[in-house]
Amino acid sequence: MKGPMDADDLLASRAAEDSDFRERLLRNPRETIEAEFGVTLAEDHEIHVHEETYAATHVVLPPRSKLSEAEREEARTGAASLEFLRRTLHDPAPPLRPPAPKEEGARSSGATSGALARAAREGIRRGLAFLESAIDENGAWHCIRFNVADPEIPRHFERPPFVSALCALALESSDEPQARAICTATKAYLIDTIEYPGWWRYYRHLPPDLDSTSLCSLVIGTHPWIWLGRNVPGMLANRDEAGRFMTWVLAEDEPDVVSRFRIEADPVVNANVLAYLGDHPGTRDARRWLEALVTEGNLEGSSKWYPDTVSIYYAITRAMIRAEPALDPLRPVLADRILGLRDEEGGFGNVIQTAQAVTALYNIGSLERIDAKREVEMLMSLQREDGSWPELLAFGDQTLKWGVVGQIGHGSEAVTSAFCIEALERLVEVLGT
Repeated sequence: MKGPMDADDLLASRAAEDSDFRERLLRNPRETIEAEFGVTLAEDHEIHVHEETYAATHVVLPPRSKLSEAEREEARTGAASLEFLRRTLHDPAPPLRPPAPKEEGARSSGATSGALARAAREGIRRGLAFLESAIDENGAWHCIRFNVADPEIPRHFERPPFVSALCALALESSDEPQARAICTATKAYLIDTIEYPGWWRYYRHLPPDLDSTSLCSLVIGTHPWIWLGRNVPGMLANRDEAGRFMTWVLAEDEPDVVSRFRIEADPVVNANVLAYLGDHPGTRDARRWLEALVTEGNLEGSSKWYPDTVSIYYAITRAMIRAEPALDPLRPVLADRILGLRDEEGGFGNVIQTAQAVTALYNIGSLERIDAKREVEMLMSLQREDGSWPELLAFGDQTLKWGVVGQIGHGSEAVTSAFCIEALERLVEVLGT
């Protein structure tokens, strides 16, 4: 099946060359597309194919916006965004729970690979049971916005589509029925929050952004708007002069108030766009930029939105496996760079950093270069009795300051748990069942 780059053109070209296909496409578009291209398109979304003639022209109007005219203006100007964030910084959110007490000797239990694999499988199922209780019925994942420097500042509870997509992609690693059910619910939530022709916003009062749009598109790739690539032209138009993708999708006549949102190039955002759009002329400048950052060792501090280098490697390796053969030459250097992040004791840092490092090494085929048993024991030692893992900083704006507000971070127990489940699935595969 073709990617989102040219599915629309592919249908038109095929119909021009094959009269039988053309007739079937006009009569039964969904069945014809699914049969010919091996794709199962999203349910509850009608597909109509119209044929223009020399005597009839069809004008297709886009759907009405889900936002009111006032809301669209607020999102365009950004004025409401800043006020919205200031106001909601003091909304109530669940308090930060302390991490589970670590067991002495948890990393050197002497358990066999099989025993650890079984324990990890049970931990995965407990983690999924926690997620079932933590995620909204509509499939939305929870996240907390907090002040990185001052934990005494009130925390805000949020459910942006970006977080749901980020976590659903992690859970795609699991074949457990609970994981499948959660991903199905999350897809429904993302479809409910999509804006034509395939945009998503982190907050309702912010402009659309390519980080949210790329990850959400990956999750609901069989939605007709996404499969046909309706959002691709707008994404390609949102590049800077060097061909790198900018984070926010802003109108040409935007006022100065939103200039602070225009982050010219973030490596994780570009990796996520590459994961969605694939290896294509329109993404190759971004790919070369990422390759240069990795090979030259210039990733540290290169991202405004992601707190450490391992999270950037995690995103780049995800793009590598989804956009093959793009970035394939980076496999050896990425493995060395990720392994070079270990501390004197051989650890990768906190539990999110460990989980992302494990998954990144798996993505590039280098997981055998670490002690899988050790990493399973580390991850399992930090799982709570209710199946969750502790809330940690997952991403956030490390430069934004509003007076005494300080740096803004985002994370939750659910987000951490999704990354840990993904890592355990990869480690179980290595250890055997």
